[in-house]
Amino acid sequence: EIIIPEPFYTNYNGYAEMANLRVVPVRTRAEDGFHLPADEALDAAVSRRTRAILVCSPNNPTGTVLAWEELERLAAFVKRHDLFLIADEVYKEFTYDGRRHRSVLELPEIRERAIVVDSISKRFSACGARVGAVISRNPEVMSSVLKFGQARLCPPTLEQLGAIAAYRLGESYFEAVRAEYQRRRDVMYEALTADPGIVLKRPRGAFYMIVKMAGVEDSDDFARWLLEDFSLAGDTVMVAPAGGFYATPGAGRDEVRMAYVLEVSKLERAMEVFLTGLERYRAARPAVAQAG
Repeated sequence: EIIIPEPFYTNYNGYAEMANLRVVPVRTRAEDGFHLPADEALDAAVSRRTRAILVCSPNNPTGTVLAWEELERLAAFVKRHDLFLIADEVYKEFTYDGRRHRSVLELPEIRERAIVVDSISKRFSACGARVGAVISRNPEVMSSVLKFGQARLCPPTLEQLGAIAAYRLGESYFEAVRAEYQRRRDVMYEALTADPGIVLKRPRGAFYMIVKMAGVEDSDDFARWLLEDFSLAGDTVMVAPAGGFYATPGAGRDEVRMAYVLEVSKLERAMEVFLTGLERYRAARPAVAQAG
């Protein structure tokens, strides 16, 4: 078994299935900015079959960046239960408001329990380039990783050459990227939080956010309605229903994931269209709106 705070990156479910693992979700809440729950909730998820806890920070799909105090809590947790701490850190360059990403590899007390998964796909906007890394100070873990790597032969050559060139760009590249994504985040955050029926804490990293909405009881239906039954001057928007980011049945039905990957002018228009659509959807589904 592996513990994962939810909502989480959807493909974790598929990978766990391939590895014959059972995902044990631990719920986080929009009202808390999707930060870790109390230690008691983490402890309650542990069984004799638990082998690790997996966290993603900065997070897809929430944009949450775990604080150093949370990482220290996780270190104490894995020591307490003799587990591994796996950290998906592929968005580590994407942190805002002057925050700096902290890695689980900086936790000296769990030197051989910490495993980092990394990739160039988000760092350099190279989503199709399958070049990544598994990093650990545990010799047994790395020996097993090496065997798996040998079975896969190697990443594609062109992508390796591209990765080498990309890593030579220097820190100035990321400074400009961070500034642009922070502008985009702020445009979406300010627009969305003007609606009193939306629960959203300011995301501090990555380029996603989970938006919780009063008046929406089925985000799949809402997303479908936006595409099929609604437009504003010929425009509509597409959102990702958040239920697919949860392992708990029925969770996330009043939430959607959004990504701020478009230019600011397009995001401003998208927010206008989305909020108008949300208002009309609530009016078209009065029973749902009342329940929300």
